[in-house]
Amino acid sequence: MVSTIAARRLLSKGRVLEYPLVSLEDGRIRHIEGLSAAEHKRVAATHRFPDATLVPAYIDIHIHGCAGHDVMEASSEALDTIGAYLASRGVGAYFPTTVTSPKDETLRSLAGLAYEIGRRQETSLHGATPLGIHLEGPFLSHLKRGVHTDALLEAPSIPLFDRFWQAAEGHIRLMTIAPELPGATELISHATALGVRCSLGHSDALVCEAEAGFVAGARSATHTYNAMRAIDHREPGLAAFVLDKQSLFAEIICDGIHVDPLMVRLYFKAKDEDRIILVTDGMSATGMPDGTYMLGDMQVEVRDGRCTSNGVLAGSVLTLDRGVKNLMEFTGTALGTAVAAASHNPSQLMGISNSWGSLEAGRAANITVVSPTADVIETFLAGHSTIASERSVTSSTR
Repeated sequence: MVSTIAARRLLSKGRVLEYPLVSLEDGRIRHIEGLSAAEHKRVAATHRFPDATLVPAYIDIHIHGCAGHDVMEASSEALDTIGAYLASRGVGAYFPTTVTSPKDETLRSLAGLAYEIGRRQETSLHGATPLGIHLEGPFLSHLKRGVHTDALLEAPSIPLFDRFWQAAEGHIRLMTIAPELPGATELISHATALGVRCSLGHSDALVCEAEAGFVAGARSATHTYNAMRAIDHREPGLAAFVLDKQSLFAEIICDGIHVDPLMVRLYFKAKDEDRIILVTDGMSATGMPDGTYMLGDMQVEVRDGRCTSNGVLAGSVLTLDRGVKNLMEFTGTALGTAVAAASHNPSQLMGISNSWGSLEAGRAANITVVSPTADVIETFLAGHSTIASERSVTSSTR
């Protein structure tokens, strides 16, 4: 059965198409055409959004949970709820992100996440799709650990990583690692050879140590500025390296809490636009009222949008659609650039650009519909509207 979506414009990979009509069939984009304003008014479309823009569904590569659930639960209920909530915020795919935990707990979570990822590849489920696992910890700096439990951090170890890899059934796709730690460059090379994207973060690295991580294969940086050696004009560290290394992708938490808007502007001016990646670092409190929540096995207090554990920032309650709006507000950039930072750019880093991050005929119909102010109106995943799941998850998280 063929259905159609008509909108004011379509943005994809730098292309702007006015008055688009998108035909969908069997969950895929069958055809995209641009109409005249007069044709657009007359055409009979299944879904009509006269003032809205169609953009690729967003991809969050760094998220610990939302809607009252943590990805470390690794259960069907948790991931179903997380997926439904993310879809309501314009997200079509995500990489559930672990937090440093006891090894047995990490192994259990990785095995559970692997099962859930496999389940979603075999069944048609509505909601954002977990495409792979982001391993954040335990190979982090004691000096820049953030809220990760100090006693649970581990020296980079290929045998330990291989245990994680086997438990995850090869579904680890991204790993945060501090490049200055003994054994880090060897582990980066090993993981890169397996297809894992390595990201420099939670690190006190000097520029030479960051460069060594890059040479070993790292291609991204985890939440730029946060949990990094600060910029110093005589002894520049990882944050300065991230801004200077044009070929390096770089996450940023654009909530105005983790990074001051001025520093977001500096980041935006320094990085090539195709290397900017918006992430949330969201935790279970996202979409929930203020209170006490869990991040892994840590208690986190949430007040007025700020998440802290023992006074240290602990994730966020940012949503990716809000991050898109904030990037536009903080930097003055256009919608297309901000959308690319939440869709096309992460798809490039993660090697999934053949199926995510752009809107083209033949691809899965993963489409986010946004208003002129970048608010999410509706999300289509594999051609299905997620309006029903949005209403369900909104009522369950009030």
